[in-house]
Amino acid sequence: MADPTECVFCEIVARRSPAYIVYEDDTTVAFLDIFPFTRGHLLVIPKRHGERLTDLPFDDQIALIRTLDEICRRAERLTSDYNVALNAGPNAGQIIFHVHFHVIPRYGEVNPFLGPHRTRLGDDEARELVRELSRS
Repeated sequence: MADPTECVFCEIVARRSPAYIVYEDDTTVAFLDIFPFTRGHLLVIPKRHGERLTDLPFDDQIALIRTLDEICRRAERLTSDYNVALNAGPNAGQIIFHVHFHVIPRYGEVNPFLGPHRTRLGDDEARELVRELSRS
């Protein structure tokens, strides 16, 4: 298991790294991906560090899925179409070893995953998205 003291997501949970947070409760956080595949690409994480879903206690898994449901409902404010993805392990494409779900709104792109290099999310767009997605 990776060292949680070197985990960027744990740093976000601890508020030592910035993030555009759209949802938070006692056990989970959801925030905008700063290198989104599409507009409104969100990440949903548990506050407890674990590399894989199966590393978490069952109650934390359930809380994560509840938050995932809430974030999918909020993503539907942007578009009715979206992908939900979980990459578990380096051969599955996981690059940050803290379990996280991607919620990727889709707007009719051919395939955003094979497109040009992802660009960094701008502050103005991020603030607009936080306003749209933060309200309950």
